[in-house]
Amino acid sequence: MESFNPEKFVEAQIMEVRKAIGGERALVAVSGGVDSTTCAVLTRKAVGENLVCVILDDAFMREGEPERVAEILSKEPFKVPVKIVDVQERFLNAMKGLRDAEEKRKKFRETFYTVLSEIAKKENCRFLVQGTIRADVVETVGGVKTQHNVLEQIGINPMEKFGFKVVEPLLMLYKEQVRMVARHLGLPPEVSERQPFPGPGLSVRVVGEIRPEKLEALKKATTIVEGALAEHKPSQYFAAIIDDEEAPAEPSASHVQETAARLLNVPSRNVYVKIFRDKATGVKGGGRRYGKIVGIKVETAESKTYQTDIPKLVALQAKITSENPTITRVLYAVEEMPEKKPYVISIRAVQTKDFLTAQVSEIPWKTLERAADKIIETCPDISAVYYDVTPKPPATIEME
Repeated sequence: MESFNPEKFVEAQIMEVRKAIGGERALVAVSGGVDSTTCAVLTRKAVGENLVCVILDDAFMREGEPERVAEILSKEPFKVPVKIVDVQERFLNAMKGLRDAEEKRKKFRETFYTVLSEIAKKENCRFLVQGTIRADVVETVGGVKTQHNVLEQIGINPMEKFGFKVVEPLLMLYKEQVRMVARHLGLPPEVSERQPFPGPGLSVRVVGEIRPEKLEALKKATTIVEGALAEHKPSQYFAAIIDDEEAPAEPSASHVQETAARLLNVPSRNVYVKIFRDKATGVKGGGRRYGKIVGIKVETAESKTYQTDIPKLVALQAKITSENPTITRVLYAVEEMPEKKPYVISIRAVQTKDFLTAQVSEIPWKTLERAADKIIETCPDISAVYYDVTPKPPATIEME
């Protein structure tokens, strides 16, 4: 990383982008993440007013995000005009009824590029500039999960299918190198240091079927989790939402209960195990593994949540996932309501350098409790809040 020179990289890429696009018009879609925003600013330097910059308000951005991103880019020193395009209904209709993670990602990609194709034709743009980075390609080509912005690398011809050529100035960079470029370009810390946000947005954090009220609860929980965990500086931290529905007759539940009781040194009657109906994406041997999500709740003799060190819970997770290969995700209960509601929230926080592997962040219990209390108070449809104690691998960072 020390040998990477962002100034030289920017100079070289400005020349490359100019050479690729020439005097024609290009389109860039910005999500507010460091990759797409850096890409937009770099391309603006290369082609000036020939760049058309849009934000697709697809229903899966965080609260107030489209307006904030547009404000940052339109100000000095960037002065990039941004159009916010409301396509919420279109995306929600496209994703309706889908529960499988990979089906959802593929449907998002198809809708995303179809919408961009229509905008490109309307704006007379023959090029699409996007912020694909090295980790995106590694995961998609390796079959772990479909990154919506990877096309040519997996045999999709964008010119043939969508009517534009793709230009990817950041393709050979890792996330930390993109941040170095962003700082060099003068992007504010809220962009350059911003934690990663997936291209398909909150859609990959709604486990199973996407429903408007479920998405709304997740948006509220996301705001709470980001506010509560920021001071601990994890590489990435967020909330995911899962239907509070159990898989029918799971024989592995009793095995997980016994393992948890033994490793945590508590009576098995104090351990409650839930295997959720919906599944999450994991990774093993560089390949994708779609597996079960296990929720574990442990009570003290006084019926309070049993709290122990996070590394101990990670060790418990390792034992569970190694002995039960169909399980890819282990969640540990922070707080649970006495009555069942439609959904549960999973809090995720990880430390990583390259996002290809990640460790579980050791967030203090007081922080987790505070976040859980606020989520349950703010979101009436939530019956429990868990902390995800699964590293990458065997889990991916995102649920889907």
